[in-house]
Amino acid sequence: MKKILYKFLIAPLFLGILFTACKKDALNLKPTNDVTADEVYATAAGYKNELVKLYATYALTSSQGSDASDVGGLNAGFADFLRLFWTSQELTTDEAICAWGDTGIPELNQSTWTTDNQFLRGLYSRSILHITVCNEFLRESTPEKLAARNITGNDATNIVRYRAEARFLRAFQYWVLMDGFGNPPFVTETDDIGKGLPKQIKRAELFNYIESELKAIEGDLADARTNEYGRADKGAAWALLARMYLNAQVYTGTAKYTDAITYSSKVINATTGGGYALKSKYMHLFRTDNDRNNPEVILSINYDGVKSTNWGGTTYLINASVNADMNPASFGIPNGGWTGNRTRQNLTALFSDVTGATDKRGEFFGTKAIVDEMGVFTDGLRITKFKNVSSTGAAGATLNGEFSSLDFPLFRLAEQYLIYGEAVARGGAGGTVAQALIYINNLRARAYENATGAVSLSNLTTDFYLDERGRELYWEGHRRTDLVRYGKFAGNTYLWPFKGGTKAGTNVPAHRNIYPIPATDIGNNTNLTQNLGY
Repeated sequence: MKKILYKFLIAPLFLGILFTACKKDALNLKPTNDVTADEVYATAAGYKNELVKLYATYALTSSQGSDASDVGGLNAGFADFLRLFWTSQELTTDEAICAWGDTGIPELNQSTWTTDNQFLRGLYSRSILHITVCNEFLRESTPEKLAARNITGNDATNIVRYRAEARFLRAFQYWVLMDGFGNPPFVTETDDIGKGLPKQIKRAELFNYIESELKAIEGDLADARTNEYGRADKGAAWALLARMYLNAQVYTGTAKYTDAITYSSKVINATTGGGYALKSKYMHLFRTDNDRNNPEVILSINYDGVKSTNWGGTTYLINASVNADMNPASFGIPNGGWTGNRTRQNLTALFSDVTGATDKRGEFFGTKAIVDEMGVFTDGLRITKFKNVSSTGAAGATLNGEFSSLDFPLFRLAEQYLIYGEAVARGGAGGTVAQALIYINNLRARAYENATGAVSLSNLTTDFYLDERGRELYWEGHRRTDLVRYGKFAGNTYLWPFKGGTKAGTNVPAHRNIYPIPATDIGNNTNLTQNLGY
């Protein structure tokens, strides 16, 4: 899939959408292009090409290149999905802080964002764009459309699978919106294009929709670890369900920890394709050859530093956390280093040492852990987790010495171990503390590269799991969701530097557990009601 993806990422997208959340019929956009749908979808190969472009929406800011944006009103450098998602999940928490003064970043650093924060608006718009292109693919791949185009037999069977993948991608983006914004606009392929403004869906209702979609497509998805690399399969659907169930009480008011155990176990116990297993060395998960011999990754976003470039994704993660003092060439970006993101001391305090001598997950750069100034890059230790080099140290492909060829794991097995354990600790049925201990000590044996990191049953409290998630999953886009689940994102029971706008950290109102619907969409869609408190 990665090779196929590159072939089409550099071609114009058929959908040709220049999307802006300000449009009155957002989510009901009609694709415009000189090429008609009947031409694009005339053959089975055409459907495969369009499926590739659905995945490309993850990895590109525009079909027109790295300096263009399909999200109206947002600089192309900021418009990549992963960059926007990461910003919403990490800069607003105890794990990261950014030195830059771009409009909207200091407010994210300080939990003081407004209804027009450009990065939150960008994430909202990028997710809606992805949903829009998935809806269009689904409209064009119904049994009736296939019959009219004389697509039958194995070709038609393959397209059923493509449809399931499109529904997964749409479900994932609806999860992003549900998790971050609570009550977004809602449209599927069954809604008529341009017939009216999108209606708003309540968070609990959207949870039920995503859950039903993921269960409905399971039979049509490829078995776990049998699809092309970078494409969704049953394992991805199970992993997303497990993640949702762990957070169900936040989303719906009703806990579903037993379901979280059920679906994390489906991933853990998968046997097809050789089954999932931990990669032997933790840091090799974040090197450019992580697309090979890696049974831990369940689904990734694929990047190439030459053939499909943008200023977000892992290019952003690597460059923004490096400066000249860190020898950018050793990170595979000899011309890079943007002097932006680093840690707050809460993250590095989770590790007994910050050199990686014991827990190999905790290898940081710098000498000052304390953040006294937001705009000083050397306040806070630097992250060395992501590199545009291979596991053997070979430089990754890069067009100009800055772009990255590192793929990013959206789901991996380690998260499922942690979901299983936390759900057991919270009282879910169908799992055992003894099994949870085995999973945790597997993670810690890998982290310490020996048995010295092992813990005992008495360690497995719910608070332990929050800290262990910090050690295992930091900077992978989980932290805001985790802190909300633990009741520590808002309020004043847990503080970090500049939370709430003060150096020592202060109370943040509870309504900030979800982000606002962007003011532009509220102003243009009378069906939308702003989230409480904004």
